[in-house]
Order: sequence, then structure tokens, then C-alpha cells
Amino acid sequence: MHVPLWLALLCIGVLGVKLIRPPWWLVAVLLLGGYLLADSVLAPVINTAVK
Repeated sequence: MHVPLWLALLCIGVLGVKLIRPPWWLVAVLLLGGYLLADSVLAPVINTAVK
């Protein structure tokens, strides 16, 4: 099953905000960091860990 990265990050962000109620800036930093990390040299390592 192939899910676009933006959709997965959006779902995780919405669930995180509803369940944990963190500050908005923390959610933004985590989502942006995850997006940038997925496009870095660590992407193959993350990909094998997820699969």
C-alpha cells in the first residue's frame, strides 16, 4: 500500500493533536523535521525500518 508522505504526516499530526494536545509549534517542528528527514541521506535507513 502506497500512501503519500504528506497524507501520512497529516494523519499523524491530527491524531497527535487530538490525543496529546501538544503546543502547535511542537507539532509544526515535528512534522517539518519528519518531512525533511524523509528527504535526507537517512531515508534508506528509515525506509527499511518502516517496512
